[in-house]
Amino acid sequence: MEIKGKVAIVTGGASGLGEATVRRYVDNGAKVAIFDMNDERGNALVAELGDAVIYQNVNVANEEAVEAAVAATVAAFGDIHICNNYAGIGNAIKTVGKDGAFPLDKFKQIIDVNLIGTFNVLRLVALKMSTQEPVTDCGSRGVIINTASIAAYEGQIGQAAYSASKGGVVGMTLPIARDLSQFGIRVNTIVPGLIHTPLFDSAPPAAYEALSKSPLFPKRLGTADEIAHLSQFIVENDYTNAECIRMDAGIRMQPK
Repeated sequence: MEIKGKVAIVTGGASGLGEATVRRYVDNGAKVAIFDMNDERGNALVAELGDAVIYQNVNVANEEAVEAAVAATVAAFGDIHICNNYAGIGNAIKTVGKDGAFPLDKFKQIIDVNLIGTFNVLRLVALKMSTQEPVTDCGSRGVIINTASIAAYEGQIGQAAYSASKGGVVGMTLPIARDLSQFGIRVNTIVPGLIHTPLFDSAPPAAYEALSKSPLFPKRLGTADEIAHLSQFIVENDYTNAECIRMDAGIRMQPK
């Protein structure tokens, strides 16, 4: 599917991996709706990128909020061809720690945003995509790209909730791709490793250097635009479907 002339929704699109993907899509001629809760960054991107983007304040786990934002996207741009689900949160809490058992509400919060939020957005976007006319010779109507993490496979100490949420994203990739194949909608998941996002800007230099040595090669953290580039590849390559693609320079995470 060619990106030029298409319409994308990018959750978590106001910063980090989402922002890099928004910029890459706009550079390639797409219109983009940013779903995020960072009004300052979202509005700043609209001011910078102009009519190619709109911003919607969206809690991805809220059904009514997502329905309204999808409707606003359709009203602004028409059909929806691409959906990137980057919105997510994390915590670091041991199953049993010095303060007792992992608080159940904190576990549920991670699942609610990362897993249920991802499914909430993609199901509502897929409903709209399923009604559209195909845009390729092979009958493609849309592409959904979710985001997991290598923690889905190699979760570290304290990552029970985060790993469970991202493992759920990996696990639902194939069945949802099967569900949506009848409509010509592809579903894939990007599985990032250590990617330099604003979160790392406050890391102590020694810790950052140690993390940079963890991948096999190259010995550095990945960039947000490298993830965005992979997203572009997935959109443009119609034969990429039902895949969970690790992008981690060969790293395998240790327990801590």
